[in-house]
Amino acid sequence: MLGIIGGTGLTKLTNLEITRRQVARTPYGEPSGALTFGRLCGVEIVFLARHGYGHTIPPHEVNFRANLWALKEHGVDRIVSVATVGGIHSDLHAGGLVVPDQLIDYTWGRAHTFVVSGEKPVTHLDFTEPYCSAMRQDILRAAAKKNVVVRDGGVYAVAQGPRLETAAEINRMERDGADMVGMTGMPEAYLARELDLCYAAIGAVVNDAAGRGASRNGIREEDIQLVLNDLMGRVRILLEELVIMDSPNSCIN
Repeated sequence: MLGIIGGTGLTKLTNLEITRRQVARTPYGEPSGALTFGRLCGVEIVFLARHGYGHTIPPHEVNFRANLWALKEHGVDRIVSVATVGGIHSDLHAGGLVVPDQLIDYTWGRAHTFVVSGEKPVTHLDFTEPYCSAMRQDILRAAAKKNVVVRDGGVYAVAQGPRLETAAEINRMERDGADMVGMTGMPEAYLARELDLCYAAIGAVVNDAAGRGASRNGIREEDIQLVLNDLMGRVRILLEELVIMDSPNSCIN
């Protein structure tokens, strides 16, 4: 079953026929909210708002372990993560969509693994390719079918948050090879790997990163809000097409 994790701007799926909500309990505490079960084009999926349904949980306080554990426990085997990002690369500007293929983790102090000392043998999982290639290709095919422009690939730098970055930090990230910056890509991606979940992300570019382009003199929240609605509308189209691809008779194209 497909699970969708929504970030800033996607606290609900307006095209989801909700069937039930399930409060989940995990060994790692409570997830960001109840799991929302519903039908998208007649196919059951699970939706979870990463920051809570009222968008009240800052990125550094998201209980990533509980979120991923709860989704797995309730039958999810594939996850699409939607996250807002700032564009660092010169061809990533506000209003763009990207399907990243690599990560750089700058976060600290987050519970980043299910492996706890003394509970089970230490394991070292391969993380060379942090995203599920099959899911990435499905997202790209869905975009092509719906004529939604997306950038194929890019390095997602994960900052600690909740503050935005300085221009110097963005310069450093660019030297490190980053194409975009956000605050929730890790440890989410690695925890999904530990649980053997097929996981990929859609990055919604809501602003130029600090010191770049339109953000050269600062980043304004009101400018971000202006592009969110259109971006999330296109994301919903992609998600619906993913379901159609899985079950081609479930919707009328």
